[in-house]
Amino acid sequence: MEELTIDANSLKKTYGRHAAVQDLTLHVRRGEAFGFLGPNGAGKSTSIKMLLGLVRPSGGHGLLLGHPLGSREVRARIGFLPEHFRFYDWLSAAELVTFHGRLCGLAESHLRRRVPQLLERVGLGAQASKQIRTFSKGMMQRVGLAQAIVNDPEILFLDEPSSGLDPAGRKLVRDIIRKQRDRGATVFLNSHLLGEVEKSCDRVAFIRSGEVIEEYEMNAWQNGSLEVEIRVRHLSPEAMTWLAGNTEDVRVEGDRVQVRVASEHHLPAMVRCLVECGAEVFSVTPQRVSLEDLFLQTMGPDPGL
Repeated sequence: MEELTIDANSLKKTYGRHAAVQDLTLHVRRGEAFGFLGPNGAGKSTSIKMLLGLVRPSGGHGLLLGHPLGSREVRARIGFLPEHFRFYDWLSAAELVTFHGRLCGLAESHLRRRVPQLLERVGLGAQASKQIRTFSKGMMQRVGLAQAIVNDPEILFLDEPSSGLDPAGRKLVRDIIRKQRDRGATVFLNSHLLGEVEKSCDRVAFIRSGEVIEEYEMNAWQNGSLEVEIRVRHLSPEAMTWLAGNTEDVRVEGDRVQVRVASEHHLPAMVRCLVECGAEVFSVTPQRVSLEDLFLQTMGPDPGL
């Protein structure tokens, strides 16, 4: 059985009569990048706080790195970038990252080498001695990433890590996630930027009211039916008959035909038949289902994302 870094079972959190998290059951494997997705108010932040031991569950139980949630034994093995961080802004970037390294018990000699390397990695090498209060939101996000990985965590929690970042910054986040995963760490990612999640994660879970309603291996849904748009003229009755009998669905709108096929391997035979039936084929465009499409299909038309 694969080793789990997160083993949560029926976690609940209530505030008075309000249930922020109703029934969270979640199993995250070591070494995977896991996307945790849901609409606003779905209980994502409360769930993360329970997993980190910052909020005590009202019910259920769970393990993080093999220890009960909230155990002091694992805190130095965790990295965390919260969505709404409040750093000591009178410190310089180097001082802040060094401070977080000390909290994790890292030796001063190690930090003297480690901190400049990290700040260079996140694009802040030239700003290492500047006070954080002078930083833009994007620069604050970068120094937040540096403090989150200063201890080479076994599990890294990233809550909206690309917020405020430009395209270069978003690529930096993807690179950090990949490098953490490559060295065997687990990355737990919450983000509204589903395109970034799609590029970074191995598996995703969709939650509503603090309950997982669907889980997907990344791109696994692409192995099913494939939507294809064909631009074509002179579509004969014979061609339509063939399409109706050899595809899962056919819709015609002017010179555009939408069909659904079991896989892309059906496309060459389909094009060959259309041409043999006298059609003029201008383009054949497979239309893969994106993670955003899947999210909307799963969560409904107005998920509050």
